[in-house]
Amino acid sequence: MRVLCVENRLDYMATLKHGLERTGCEVLTASTAKEALGLLVTELIEGVLLEYDLPGATGAAVRADMKLLRPDVPILLFNGINSQTPFLLRFFASYLRNPQPEDGNGE
Repeated sequence: MRVLCVENRLDYMATLKHGLERTGCEVLTASTAKEALGLLVTELIEGVLLEYDLPGATGAAVRADMKLLRPDVPILLFNGINSQTPFLLRFFASYLRNPQPEDGNGE
């Protein structure tokens, strides 16, 4: 499966890419909405892993643009999970939450 991973934090991108490749996926990466949309047009993409909080764009806006270009491609939202999650999930195939760092206070 050929997957597009859209994440602006390079450390997270590397972890996601590595994990997906271990499952046999071919992974293309993008760190901006513009780059992601360009790849979606020029490459055969079978699924998208989309960070919700991108510089200058929200996952909802990027998802809308992606669906105009390729309505057949499933999009998995990750991070950005908050009080809007139930509303957002109507538009995404699913979601994945990044683990929250521990604050060191045992909370």
